[in-house]
Amino acid sequence: MTSVRLLAGGAAQPLVERVRRGLGFAVDGTFSAVGAMRDKLVAGEPADLVILSRVLVEQLAQSGHVAAASMADVARVATAVAVRSADPLPAIADKAGLAAALEAADEIHFPDPAQATAGIHFAKVMRDLGVWNRVESRLRRAPNGNTAMRALAASTARRPIGCTQETEIRATPGIVLAGPLPPGCDLTTVYTAAITSRARAPAEAAAFIARARS
Repeated sequence: MTSVRLLAGGAAQPLVERVRRGLGFAVDGTFSAVGAMRDKLVAGEPADLVILSRVLVEQLAQSGHVAAASMADVARVATAVAVRSADPLPAIADKAGLAAALEAADEIHFPDPAQATAGIHFAKVMRDLGVWNRVESRLRRAPNGNTAMRALAASTARRPIGCTQETEIRATPGIVLAGPLPPGCDLTTVYTAAITSRARAPAEAAAFIARARS
């Protein structure tokens, strides 16, 4: 059976799981921070298809690593806040509420602030809110959003909190979505699929993209 090799951001994993059913071919996916997935492709990791933030896919098209004509937006995902399932939901409807929730937390779980879309943005939000220096010792960084949310779910701290892409929160048992980042801190990321320039199964990759868009 033909297998499509996929490099994707963790936030796209629920989409991939939905689309791969009934395709008639296997989808072999690797999921992590979008920057890490871009680096794997550029370094020569075999792949037929990528699903990354639109900004990164556009860069890969410019550098010739993906076919620009194959690019298609397949999802829009909000960056959001999570807590453990049994914990009270923090009041994060505005900047002041989010800042207070972060300062009250004894652990703050989030993905790589150098490679992950949500991690890069959330680190900036904490600095913009003026809380970074006060909470820095409580920051718990993870390689990607899925790993960060599993760590939040397993935390034994009194009042941990987390932030990553909404789809990664919803896919993790033991945690719940508290809400998106409030106005002025919010971010919605467009995820874009594209066929790589060295794809060995371009027809199947195109079929995957068509299904993802439907």
